[in-house]
Amino acid sequence: MSINVLAGIDGSKYTACVSDYAAWAAQQLSASLVLLNVRHKPEPTLLYNMGAATSLSAQDKIHAELADLDKKRAELVRTQSQVLLEQASAHITQAGYPAPRTISREGRLTDVLAQYDDYADLVVLGRRGNNEDDNPERLGSHVEQVIRTTDKPLLLTDGDFRPPQRVMIAFDGSDTTRKCVDYIAKSPLFKGLECHLVMVAGPSEEKQLQLEAARQLLEDNGHQATAALLQGEVKKNLLAYQEKQNMDVMVMGAYGHSRIRLWLLGSITNLILQESHKPMLILR
Repeated sequence: MSINVLAGIDGSKYTACVSDYAAWAAQQLSASLVLLNVRHKPEPTLLYNMGAATSLSAQDKIHAELADLDKKRAELVRTQSQVLLEQASAHITQAGYPAPRTISREGRLTDVLAQYDDYADLVVLGRRGNNEDDNPERLGSHVEQVIRTTDKPLLLTDGDFRPPQRVMIAFDGSDTTRKCVDYIAKSPLFKGLECHLVMVAGPSEEKQLQLEAARQLLEDNGHQATAALLQGEVKKNLLAYQEKQNMDVMVMGAYGHSRIRLWLLGSITNLILQESHKPMLILR
């Protein structure tokens, strides 16, 4: 059964970073790489009919010319998409990776990704996109939508590409974060890399046992694993540890203990996404 890494690119300045991480991930997973560009469907130009203010023949002529312009605009968007995919593909092959497959589709990103839900084993996207400003703490509008809708592992990139060497797993003992540990332990994505398992919670024997069991699972599957139990504010401690230990990637669950908190207050995952400037792997 083939394995596929699906990378969404949009022509923004983050495209090279997304392409590089996706190519690296495909190599780690012995997977095929597919570059996907979802192009926006141009809205048709409308002409308001003011009745007698304009002759019928003049209106018909204007409508015909506007329709022709809309057709040309749609053709330009398709051509732009193909050029973008060709440039990204060339960037990947010049870096020494196999040539990817390319797909151009029209529509909304979440809708198009849903069509490939059974096809992709890993989705790679930029933390921000072509229509986002340069505020480093502003999350791309597409990111939260994708997190809420996809069941696939989602690698969100940021900054310049650096081959990961050290991976940090944010662990809270929930079913979701235990699945994160199991995925990292058994997947070849981070095989051979140093893993840090970090839990922020009040000191207790139960938490220590949960943390040790997770660390042991990583070691049993060939990882050099370090575990840390920290006290205090979760977001602050996770970001500080990431910075101090120079982690290359942070792994988090899309949900923690409370689904209600996700909707009412915002999850720790969302808060970390807004402030971290390192790639993040989000797992469901």
